[in-house]
Amino acid sequence: MVDVLALVEARLRTALGEPDARAAVTFLGTDRIEVLRFRQGDIVRYATLGMSAQPMSDPTAVLADPVQGPRAELVLSVRSGLADTDKALRPLAVLAASPQVEGVVVAPGASLEIGEPLWPGAPFSSVLVAEPGGLVEDLDLDEPLEPVRFLPLLPMTPNEAAWKRVHGAQALQERWLTNGTDLRDPSRRSVPLD
Repeated sequence: MVDVLALVEARLRTALGEPDARAAVTFLGTDRIEVLRFRQGDIVRYATLGMSAQPMSDPTAVLADPVQGPRAELVLSVRSGLADTDKALRPLAVLAASPQVEGVVVAPGASLEIGEPLWPGAPFSSVLVAEPGGLVEDLDLDEPLEPVRFLPLLPMTPNEAAWKRVHGAQALQERWLTNGTDLRDPSRRSVPLD
């Protein structure tokens, strides 16, 4: 069987360079999840490593398929030096473990709720899962395994998350774009939603 995580880490290094830090979290009944930190100029990126070891399965399935199903890792990009964003490592690991723990399939357009600030003092307690392929290309695996997708996470304020539930992910992303919102600003305010 192919070592998916070794291939995933190699793809992350190719796209983002060498990680300058890594942390590991293990939750009861789950595989180990690592979070790697990459610095590129004034941007720091956090990427999970471990979520893609198992395919995500339909929560209504009686048995999880050990081969078939989507695979993904999560990537969060923020401006460095403006907040203690390294404290986001544990919340990111919790999100990456959610397919194993809660049986959810993480896909673009989904909201993931953390239940607490993403880092101390953060105005965000949830994230929007964005479309993959821009920063880190999908990693094709041998058939019958599905490719690993690297899903960007866009932090949402509580007001944005509530607005997204009513109007949808596309409408929120258009609102951000129209207002020139810097989604990498770790202390940004909510976009105008009226």
